[in-house]
Amino acid sequence: MASPNRQTRPALNVGFILANRFTLSAFASFIDMLRLSADEGDNSRPILCSWSVISLDMKPISASCGVRIHPDTNLIDPASFDYLVVVGGLIDHIESLDRHYVDYLQTAVAKNVPLIGLCTGSFILHRAGLMNGYKCCVSWFHRTDFLEQFDGLEPVSDRIFVVDRDRISCSGGTSAVHVAAHLVKRHVGLRQARKSLHILMVDEALDDSKAQPFLPTSLKAKDNLVQRAVLMMQQETENLRSIEQLCKMLGVGRRSLEMRFKTNLNKSPAEALSHIRVEEAQRLLGETSATITEVAHRAGFFDASHFNKVFRRHTGQTASAYRQSLSG
Repeated sequence: MASPNRQTRPALNVGFILANRFTLSAFASFIDMLRLSADEGDNSRPILCSWSVISLDMKPISASCGVRIHPDTNLIDPASFDYLVVVGGLIDHIESLDRHYVDYLQTAVAKNVPLIGLCTGSFILHRAGLMNGYKCCVSWFHRTDFLEQFDGLEPVSDRIFVVDRDRISCSGGTSAVHVAAHLVKRHVGLRQARKSLHILMVDEALDDSKAQPFLPTSLKAKDNLVQRAVLMMQQETENLRSIEQLCKMLGVGRRSLEMRFKTNLNKSPAEALSHIRVEEAQRLLGETSATITEVAHRAGFFDASHFNKVFRRHTGQTASAYRQSLSG
């Protein structure tokens, strides 16, 4: 929806560049937050906020679900926007940006226009060389893809979005609502942000310290730091070798982390990690044909012997007996 001509510039004006096969839900969530914040009620007039889909050739752009979006404008002066958002989509369809878009975004950076990578938009910005030296938020679901494509770069996969100076990156999904709410609070006001979240049936705006939603696990914690630690344990099951390594990744002292785990889960971080590894092993035993040794390795155990001891202590049976019980 392009903003109408008017004398007064809106408090927040956002431009969107949509990748081929972009994620409609993330884009729509972001747009709806702006729409509801722009006017009273849900009248949808772009008064306080405005938004435009930018395109090089003005051809319709297909979302991953097949819906097609018609652009609003060509590559107008990027300084007319407060933010430029690159909306990514399916991993297998991510392409390098056309050189004209890269030049456009580089011009935006030169004019101090912040950039936002939404969903896998952060992948696209990285490929364009526009995230060098910046922290980058990636969904836990796409973390392995990111590590494979960008050797030596460590993504942030324990938070819903990351603000690093003039770059914002977002894990996608419903976290797009919270990035948009962050912008609305900053440029339009807290009242408008709260009103819009209420209409969208979102309890509250979450900041960039909030942990990403959990992978399935029986460990439930209310403490945000413990949530992030558990998520990181799940993501790094195979590679995490010590609690000190985890503390370094989280930027927290070991004693502080142990106290928070004891309070929230009545476990030490090491006990929680062992618990998560056994849960991952149970999943692998039930869902794959991997050998016991392969399961042990993929779940982060040093060897099959150590794995069987820990597995039996947690479940009361050996890994082989557990697998047989699933098929029986």
